[in-house]
Amino acid sequence: MAAIHTATPSSQRRGPEPPAAAFLRIRAATLAICEPLAPEDCVAQSMTEASPIKWHLAHTSWFFEQFILRKTAPGYRIFHPRFEYLFNSYYQSVGRMHERPRRGLLTRPTLDEVLKYRRHVDIHMRELLEARAEDEALAALVTLGLNHEQQHQELMFTDIKHLFSCNPLQPAYRERAIEDSPPAEPMRFIPFDGGVREIGATGKHFCFDNETPRHRVYVEPYAFADRLVTNGEYQEFIRDGGYRRHEFWLSDGWDLVQREQWSRPLYWTPALDCEFTLAGVRPLNSAAPVAHLSYYEADALARWAGARLPTEAEWELAAEAEPIAGNMLDRGALHPQRHEDQPGLRQVFGDLWEWTASPYGAYPGYRPTAGALGEYNGKFMCNQFVLRGGSCVTPPDHIRGSYRNFFYAPARWQFTGVRLARDL
Repeated sequence: MAAIHTATPSSQRRGPEPPAAAFLRIRAATLAICEPLAPEDCVAQSMTEASPIKWHLAHTSWFFEQFILRKTAPGYRIFHPRFEYLFNSYYQSVGRMHERPRRGLLTRPTLDEVLKYRRHVDIHMRELLEARAEDEALAALVTLGLNHEQQHQELMFTDIKHLFSCNPLQPAYRERAIEDSPPAEPMRFIPFDGGVREIGATGKHFCFDNETPRHRVYVEPYAFADRLVTNGEYQEFIRDGGYRRHEFWLSDGWDLVQREQWSRPLYWTPALDCEFTLAGVRPLNSAAPVAHLSYYEADALARWAGARLPTEAEWELAAEAEPIAGNMLDRGALHPQRHEDQPGLRQVFGDLWEWTASPYGAYPGYRPTAGALGEYNGKFMCNQFVLRGGSCVTPPDHIRGSYRNFFYAPARWQFTGVRLARDL
């Protein structure tokens, strides 16, 4: 595929970005992710939880077609009558959908046809945005669609990584030099006061509905680790029998470890000295954060360390004064890095999504978005846990302190890690 370069990151721009400019920038960024890939890489599906890259490209276009163009653009003609079925993800209000585990069987439409579909949608979206540049309701829908696309950009990286890890050739998505780094500094715990506080989105900027309403919570005084848990520290957990000692594990987690014979993080080699990355197999950096842990592994590690996972309220309150900066997609590392040497909290944003002890549920007074878009977040508020902070493949203009990511406890293919907390 031809290289398509992204525009200037939002952190380097001045003033609010017009919706039309944001649309072009983010849509181009999605195609740029595909630049190192061959067409064959874009069709395969490595597991039920992942999707082919071709499907991501089509689904993000379907989102704009379904929720904006078909309802807003006069005279708009859909690109293909069966795409509504093929590329619907989980919107029951829209209609039936192709089964998720079978997305990798969609050899047709071809990648070329999907790219034509994207161009078709882009042309009509540009025309609509130019004709209705002052339409605030349209701008709000476009902003939602672009944030949805940025979520899929992150999923594209994690799905590519899992797909390539299943290949005996263990190919690299992008080559990267091996860099030496000094040892991690000793972990410190920073105290935070308790009391009645507020969390949730303030309403000043875009947010998803699950971040609202802003509400009061009560927290006891607590201590928050100043950095993420490292590979070296996780090696100690393993060597101390972490995967063999049931006393550290929740019951469901212990059953899973026994059933699947887990003995190390998802992409580590059996010798515990290398890991598979988007740059291929690389020596394990003991000072870098340990990645691709399930909730069960994160919780077991915390118990072994004499600590616990923070609640999402504790995480948000600790992070509220921190700048939105860190090892995210714009840095291009595509892998968690050793913490920076600075006082206070490190790695709050970027590097890894941080598991919290909080089940994913509704805030008091929560109301899902009306219509089909109400299926975006609310109907998943069951049997999942909240993660905070973003990762090394999160676009920097996509994350914020109130952002609530969520996954099932066994999930390991996402860039997930651990920050510890303690009671005071």
